[in-house]
Amino acid sequence: MICNHRLGEWFELRGEDLSLPPGQTFPLYPLAALLPLLPAKQRETHPHDWMTTDTLIACPDPNCGGRFRIRRIGQSVFNHADVTAVPLPVSATTRSRKRAR
Repeated sequence: MICNHRLGEWFELRGEDLSLPPGQTFPLYPLAALLPLLPAKQRETHPHDWMTTDTLIACPDPNCGGRFRIRRIGQSVFNHADVTAVPLPVSATTRSRKRAR
């Protein structure tokens, strides 16, 4: 591998928090290539969706040859209000119940 990442190095993403083991670094360009995929990899997807089945992501440097494995190591439940200030829209069901009263 040409970039500054080494075989066996890793980072962990829990929700929106990224952590590295003490003393380990991770190069910016491969991280920039991985970041857009990570939120989608955290969500449940259809079993036939490529986001479910494809776990190896190539380093963006075409001369590097590095591959990064993304794997889920647990599950979390997120509450909408914990991660945004924007309220959920009132659903059609809720609107129908209000009209029926």
